[in-house]
Amino acid sequence: MKIIISGSLGNIGKPLTAQLVQSGHDVTVISSSADRKTAIENLGAKAAIGSVSDADFLQQTFSGADALFAMTPPNMGGQNIIKNTVAAGSAFAKAIQEADIKRVVMLSSIGADLESGTGPIAGLHQIEKLYENLDASITFLRAGYFYINFYNDIPMIKGAGIMGGNFPASLQIPLVHPEDIAWAAAEELQKAQEGKNIRYIISDVKTPSEIVKTFGAAISKPELPWVEFTDEQSFGGMTQAGLPEEMAGLYTEMGSGLRSGKISADFLNNNFSVDGKIKLEDFAKEFASKF
Repeated sequence: MKIIISGSLGNIGKPLTAQLVQSGHDVTVISSSADRKTAIENLGAKAAIGSVSDADFLQQTFSGADALFAMTPPNMGGQNIIKNTVAAGSAFAKAIQEADIKRVVMLSSIGADLESGTGPIAGLHQIEKLYENLDASITFLRAGYFYINFYNDIPMIKGAGIMGGNFPASLQIPLVHPEDIAWAAAEELQKAQEGKNIRYIISDVKTPSEIVKTFGAAISKPELPWVEFTDEQSFGGMTQAGLPEEMAGLYTEMGSGLRSGKISADFLNNNFSVDGKIKLEDFAKEFASKF
């Protein structure tokens, strides 16, 4: 199969590309950085250098492809983030239609079933709606809360001796490792599938109290606590750390959506399986190596 991978050689794109090349597929990786060209080719794939917001570039890249892994970049600037995210999704949708790709796996998220109140996830909801109208077989691969987001807590642990967020220690959170997303995406891209379907990819479901206990043991801080912040404290902490206000507001809203339970509700209430292989205890070793 001729398969297109967006997302460059990031935490998902690199293992996904390696798996598909190893399986004998003709793989092209889209990257906005020409510096990635050699690394992409060293994996046995072709490089397509350009912007995912450029529908003409995407259509040319998609020409003749059998399948596409569609991932909009997680950081679309410090302003108009949702608008920019949806614009990239619209460019993808236009190019998919014009290139007549028949199999698409879109990276989405828990909470993408909701129109609003989910922070940056709202952009993925709008893109799912765009893709629903395409004449292609689409899998919406809804991922959990990335384990690697907890790397952002390392300065807090080192500086204040705590971890925290604007949601309680007792909250059930579906979590995922990027390598499990890559594994699930590879499986879906090679699968014969008709119509539109949703697949959740979750590695583990844990509470913040379980997370701090596991991380604390891994970094020799067994008493590491989870502190629940107010929305105002969460927003203030992020902006003081240098995050643009719009982005901090979206992440605060996502934390509030997790706290209310609505972001995780569709997954937790409908008996979807936990497919991922990398559990919290496995990731804790990676976390400790970064600490």
